[in-house]
Amino acid sequence: MLTFPPMVRIFLCREVIDMRKSYDGLSGCVDHLMKADPLSGHLFVFFNRRRTQVKILMWDRTGYCLFCKRLELGRFSWDAKEHTEGSLEMAQLMLILEGIDLSAARHRKRFRLP
Repeated sequence: MLTFPPMVRIFLCREVIDMRKSYDGLSGCVDHLMKADPLSGHLFVFFNRRRTQVKILMWDRTGYCLFCKRLELGRFSWDAKEHTEGSLEMAQLMLILEGIDLSAARHRKRFRLP
């Protein structure tokens, strides 16, 4: 399991992305579609049309990292209307990658520092 500092944000692209894109193509999508800086060190999450593949792009000071997952059975479950860009937390991303439907999950109140 990967861990990231709490200041790393997760940006979810609401557009369908061609999974043939790699580092440069995805960084261009971050810049043009998401209006964000691909060199910021944040995570940028992309899904294909059928939601059977996901790619996560990140810059780590020396170059791009690309994390990929392809499901052999089933689909990733997330609602694009519910999750706007930048609204995912690391726990939510891990649940999506594990195949848990967040629309059925109950979120309880938690303390947060102001």
